[in-house]
Amino acid sequence: MDLDQLAALRTPEGSAALAAATELAGGDPLTAAAALRSAGVPAGLAAAALTQAELRRRAVGKFGAEAAGMFLTRAGLEQATRRPVAQRRADRLRAAGVRSLADLGCGIGADALAAARAGIRVYGVEADPVTAAMAALNAGAAGLAELFTVEVGDAMRFDVSRVEGVFCDPARRRAGTGRRVFDPNLYSPPWDFVTSLTERVAYPVVKVAPGIDHALIPAGAEAEWVSVDGDLVEATLWCGRLAEVPRRASLLRGDMVHTLTGSGDAEAPVGPVRRYLYDPDAAVVRTHLVAELAEALDATLADPTIAYLYADTPSATPFARCLEITDVLPFSLKRLRALLRERHVGRVEILKRGSALEPEKLRRDLKLAGGNAASLVLTRIAGAPTTLVCRPAPAGGGRAGTTGLA
Repeated sequence: MDLDQLAALRTPEGSAALAAATELAGGDPLTAAAALRSAGVPAGLAAAALTQAELRRRAVGKFGAEAAGMFLTRAGLEQATRRPVAQRRADRLRAAGVRSLADLGCGIGADALAAARAGIRVYGVEADPVTAAMAALNAGAAGLAELFTVEVGDAMRFDVSRVEGVFCDPARRRAGTGRRVFDPNLYSPPWDFVTSLTERVAYPVVKVAPGIDHALIPAGAEAEWVSVDGDLVEATLWCGRLAEVPRRASLLRGDMVHTLTGSGDAEAPVGPVRRYLYDPDAAVVRTHLVAELAEALDATLADPTIAYLYADTPSATPFARCLEITDVLPFSLKRLRALLRERHVGRVEILKRGSALEPEKLRRDLKLAGGNAASLVLTRIAGAPTTLVCRPAPAGGGRAGTTGLA
């Protein structure tokens, strides 16, 4: 999309095309395009309207009902922060005393809008003119145009002395192709500029991909990994005066936020397989807080390189899923198939860590039949490929009947 197409979407004809496209979004794109053209919508306008309608449909998962009035790009939507995560970050900035913020590379404005809702004056900088125009339109649609303004420009040239805090979410896709960039020096802005903000601003915060190398985390920064309903979505580096702890795992579950903190350097004790298995949330694993969780659960690892925890009793925790182990088998397809057939297992959930096996291929090879269900955990115990056959742990942390570990 270019600026002329964006302007066309804001005309009465464009608004009508968007409304019609919204009714068709989610269906066959060729049928939708033909329907708009048959209604007299010019081809270019129809294409732009259908693109926006489809992006808005996809954006509901991130922005809720607000998505219906937003203007979006594919790259902007993909990198945009989910509204609950952005609002929580904005509330923390506000609580720290930040009243003015630069959003360097603001994209479609998701984080800037959240900060503005928290009462922070936000100055957005965006290199792409179309994306910048969309961000400004999104501010207007949200009634936040006085608190969030956008300028087209180079984020690296913005005078950060004008503001108390800086938020930066460097683009991790190559302009024009949309291909992922894995070298931090090729981010936009590049990583050396991003880390320099920690020395130039009192309240810098950086959003990064959840797979960031821990070696890239600036000294003294708090690194936080965030998951939403079990889905690991991002990591945030809280720097300068914002840093509170070395590592934080934050789990958003509905209206609840569960937080685990620690050094990120501790090592969990290693022991034998025990009756209950805990599968930690991905945010806990990526934050290197498995040892802190193990201490809270009185649990141990069975392999020092694999983040499954084992305990004698089940405990309620938001930070891990608990399964009861019924069988421990050295991996053998023949033996596993016979066991599941004997127990009339026709449905299996397959989890894995430390295993090269492909779950769907294993599912086919098992040739399951029966009305019962089981969970299979593919892992290593003391370096040996192992299968754990499991069932849900007792509700409320209670104990079930005896079970054998073979």
